[in-house]
Amino acid sequence: MIHTTAIVSAEGTRIMAHAVIRDATTLGARNVVHPGVVLGGEPQDLAFRGAETFLTIGDDNVFREHAQAHRGTVPGTATVIGNGNYFMQNSHVAHNCRIGDHTIVAGGALLAGHVELADRAFVSGNCAVHQHVRIGTLALMRGLSRTSRDVPPYCVVDGTHTVRGINVVGLRRAGFTAPRIAAIRRAVTMLFARPVHLGRALARLEGEATTDDVRHLIAFIRASRRGVCVAPRGRADADDVAVLREDPRAAELPADGGDEDELA
Repeated sequence: MIHTTAIVSAEGTRIMAHAVIRDATTLGARNVVHPGVVLGGEPQDLAFRGAETFLTIGDDNVFREHAQAHRGTVPGTATVIGNGNYFMQNSHVAHNCRIGDHTIVAGGALLAGHVELADRAFVSGNCAVHQHVRIGTLALMRGLSRTSRDVPPYCVVDGTHTVRGINVVGLRRAGFTAPRIAAIRRAVTMLFARPVHLGRALARLEGEATTDDVRHLIAFIRASRRGVCVAPRGRADADDVAVLREDPRAAELPADGGDEDELA
């Protein structure tokens, strides 16, 4: 069913049986909408009173079975989804989320209202993201994780907003060179390898930052209003020790080898 106010580009977009495109939804070119998907539904917000709000979707996105994306809640606002994203079955994008380009939201993952998902971020299956959280560029949340804090760019997060390392495979696939990855690894190690005073570590890193990637990481953390994910606490397991130590051999791993955050 396509609502009369929905705008659907005719250029290659496919809408399969039993999908629902609701009010004030704009759908770009070459999107694929599978059975049971609901786009543009009313926000699940008790304060919503039927105001005119929007869902704007770019090009080349895939919405698998029963994925949902709701429109905005405050009058005149929108939920915005960019280009080339993949939303797996039963994933949920709540009101006023802002999704970048080439992200993946895996099966059962839940993005609450006003979440920001930056380019090439990956939210694994059955993750839960609190409202107003920002997930940075090329960040990865492992399956069943939850966070009420911002997830820094390039980082892997596990459990309850805990940084476990960097997304090495994702960085390589995005074309990052070995020196760029090494600089990011060093920065993340300084900030998250063990419980530290983040403000002091950040000030030290600012004095040493020599790459745009590290400066982007610093700016993201400085802009946080919710706080960012934290270093592992207590005794680290063998996985975490490997993840958080610096090892130049990491840049030599095969492009598709190892876990997302394997550094040695």
